[in-house]
Amino acid sequence: MNIKSTHNGILKIGEIDLNVAVLEDGTRIISTSSILKAFGRSQRGWYKNREEKLLSFLEERIPNNGLKQLPIFLDSKALISVMKEELIELLTPIEYYEKDTIKDGFRAEILPKLCELYLNARRENVLNIQQKHLAAQSEILLSSLAMLGITALVDEATGYQYDRERFELQKILNAYISDEILKWQLTFTDEFYREMFRLWKLPFIPKNIKVKPSFIGALTIKYVYDILPNGVVEKIREKTPKTEKGNWKYKFHQSLTPEVGREHLKKQIIETTLIMKMSRTKEEFIKKFNEMYGKNIQLELNFED
Repeated sequence: MNIKSTHNGILKIGEIDLNVAVLEDGTRIISTSSILKAFGRSQRGWYKNREEKLLSFLEERIPNNGLKQLPIFLDSKALISVMKEELIELLTPIEYYEKDTIKDGFRAEILPKLCELYLNARRENVLNIQQKHLAAQSEILLSSLAMLGITALVDEATGYQYDRERFELQKILNAYISDEILKWQLTFTDEFYREMFRLWKLPFIPKNIKVKPSFIGALTIKYVYDILPNGVVEKIREKTPKTEKGNWKYKFHQSLTPEVGREHLKKQIIETTLIMKMSRTKEEFIKKFNEMYGKNIQLELNFED
């Protein structure tokens, strides 16, 4: 029995409307026809003998890949010749019910991966004249997707973001937070603290760097950790023991998982550092930070004195 979609919507990228959905198990889907539309392709004929030849060619390149059929948007040796193994697992079509209608599509992550494929094909100079537009369209699509991940875009288009926290909070916490305290190299760069010290008019000297004032920790939580998904900081506090003096025994980032939690943390540090570098005063920084993240953070930490 086919799985059902719980949320459906239209994802607008430029002037293109793409049909997307979220299934009962949380899988984000983009319809097959929408993938073709995204790259300006038509639903032309698909011949079995051609598919067999292409599958045979793929088997030569990537043996034992397990793929039994090829989607219509992979219809040339040129594309298969530069395809990476990581794309294989996304090429299995998924059938699902949207109300009483059976539809088919692919995991939404395939869209940026196809863009990478077409651009790679152009770099390797294997595209023919009729395929050149695929690379050009890929640049447009990747530019549109750059600021937000495809998962967030699908969630917003389908309305799934309103239910996501209820269904996935525990999964998010597990993905972000380690089961045990792990060793971790320094994550917060000197540049991050140099800019923070500058905006809050604190001398960037060895004494302040080695033993940072307590308000620096408060600012770090406010402008870095609090941007992580809801519940992550609370869970870290719960997991992190304290010393006899009441201080945290480990740095907060030591509790984060390396694959998800720390990668998001590093991204947030880079973004916050960039906003600080673009700001002349802490007031300007806070204003830009609020605009970037939709926050309403008041200037409540004034430590100049």
